[in-house]
Amino acid sequence: MINDLQNIVNPLLEWFAENKSDFSWRKDRLPYHVWISEIMLQQTRIEAVKRYYTRFISELPDIRSLSEVSDEKLLKLWEGLGYYSRARNLKKSAQTIMQSYNGVFPNTYSEIIKLSGIGEYTAGAIASICFNEKVTAVDGNVLRVVARLCGSKENVLLPEVKKDTQEKLQKILPEQSGNFNEALMELGEKICVAKGTPLCQKCPLRDYCTAFKDNLTAEIPVRIKPLKRKKEEKTIFLLTDLQGNIAVEKRPQNGLLSGMYQFPNTENFHTTEQLQQILTERQISFTKITFQKNAKHIFTHIEWHMKSYVVTVKEQSKNFLWVSKAELSEKYPLPTAFRQFLV
Repeated sequence: MINDLQNIVNPLLEWFAENKSDFSWRKDRLPYHVWISEIMLQQTRIEAVKRYYTRFISELPDIRSLSEVSDEKLLKLWEGLGYYSRARNLKKSAQTIMQSYNGVFPNTYSEIIKLSGIGEYTAGAIASICFNEKVTAVDGNVLRVVARLCGSKENVLLPEVKKDTQEKLQKILPEQSGNFNEALMELGEKICVAKGTPLCQKCPLRDYCTAFKDNLTAEIPVRIKPLKRKKEEKTIFLLTDLQGNIAVEKRPQNGLLSGMYQFPNTENFHTTEQLQQILTERQISFTKITFQKNAKHIFTHIEWHMKSYVVTVKEQSKNFLWVSKAELSEKYPLPTAFRQFLV
């Protein structure tokens, strides 16, 4: 196990200078751009983020426009990325910046981390990349790279392991702290990958890597998840009128997927007779119920198992908002959990 990581600094920075990706948010290093990209990149692959980022910045080009955007438009722009509380926190933070910082993004880690939805990693990334503050930015990629370099078999999901990694890196942070942090993240994204076999022969740090020397890359990092997801059964109704309009309703302002739109649904699975009774109780006059498909959607703490039914109605119920598929696509934010039932 190597104890001194100082030797990785120069080869890592040299590799990054020659191999770094040309991302839109790297062109100017504006804190607004880095901030939006970092929040989007949480739990999402870079390739998937690119089009979301471009659309978001086009519609909301600065902090003021983000602070003033309607919740509905914001959620529509975020649709498909998941974790919708992140979008709401972006707007909340933008409002804070307008009110408390005169519209100027704060330029120190200690101030950045006070903003809603910004944790240690994001604050470190923005502070180092945009303002060259010598602070670490430790995400999953960085934890994996350092664990392999050090040959550590400690559980990287434990807070104390993350803290130890931060302390190790803080000791070796160069003046180019932003480049160093980005380099570690990109090395984990491109070379020291999480899935599949790491590309050790292309790695600029292989001569300093314990996992490579001891053939332990398949065993490291160690990730032990203590969490078991709660499983819930849901029945989804695609209520459709004769013109092809679909019934949607707005979810509560608090809780999971708050403020988004959904198709009417119930807890648990039901027999045909129970389905008919539920629709009748909700004063929905229908002519046909057709099973559509089974589906699953996984959240952080909950796993939804769903059965969907297409219900042809005689007339529109006033209890719902009736929209065309085009309107649903363009205007109303519909989470991926429900969007998968659109045909």
